[in-house]
Amino acid sequence: MKTLKLLFLTLITGILLSSCVDRNVISLEEVVSGYDLWYVDYHRTSGNGDVPFLSKAFTVSFLNGRMYANNNIVDIGRTGNGLGILVGEYDTYNGVLETFHDLDGSYRFDVVQLSGNEIRIDDIDQNVSYYLIGYQRNNFDYDKLFYENIEYFLQEYIAWERTGIENGTANPFDEERYLQFTPENDVTFYSSRDPFGTNIDFINWNFVGSYTVYDVNGYSDLKILTLNYDGGDIEEFELSVINDQRIALYHISSQTTYVYSGRGFVQYLKGKSVKDAKSAVRNNGRKRTKIVRKKVDRKVLK
Repeated sequence: MKTLKLLFLTLITGILLSSCVDRNVISLEEVVSGYDLWYVDYHRTSGNGDVPFLSKAFTVSFLNGRMYANNNIVDIGRTGNGLGILVGEYDTYNGVLETFHDLDGSYRFDVVQLSGNEIRIDDIDQNVSYYLIGYQRNNFDYDKLFYENIEYFLQEYIAWERTGIENGTANPFDEERYLQFTPENDVTFYSSRDPFGTNIDFINWNFVGSYTVYDVNGYSDLKILTLNYDGGDIEEFELSVINDQRIALYHISSQTTYVYSGRGFVQYLKGKSVKDAKSAVRNNGRKRTKIVRKKVDRKVLK
């Protein structure tokens, strides 16, 4: 009789434990829809394949079978109530995430959960893996987005017009009223001395050169920007983001702070650029590349 009771107790305990385990299992749908936004940490991407819509997106979202993306840094947090634009649909089955992008077609991914808010998605049909960091809309790390992708932010306006100048000593850069950072190899810039208020379609870009962005040791919200003019001049600045329309350039040698405001927003929808009353087209199908920056020490203390 004792043996039968012990066996019965063992069976009941096993069933209860099994039920507890089953209740704790999280489905793939719960994983991918558990965060409003997944930041595409593109700089960690591995493999030689490519999923075009992920190479263009800064964030993706998987909610109720619909897939959203933020392909621009400017206006992020506002476009689509923070989710971005609707770019397609998705499904989860048998542990597979399948996406159906409006332009790029279908892709299938294995999903590996790395931590509570980080996953890796591995393309099943080609050699490429993307790392995604999950956020809710109210705690998204905008600083991380802007400063890790500062080159792309600079390219999202046709022109940057100087709208402020503070302190410092007079120097030749005082004459530079407009700057432009283009997607040409991610390193080309232009500058102009045209009068303030010039229509951006008619700006005469007087000078051209290459630019470099450096990380600063000990700072996550500051960059060093150098402008290397083709004529041989080099200008060096501390670059900081004021908001998604304004940047501050602190000219290290003259200790002058210049404020530039973006004009001519370039908007990217569903992987292609479109032109409307508020945006302009410069680079169809822009794709991100892995950016490796050199790190430098801060040269001055303001």
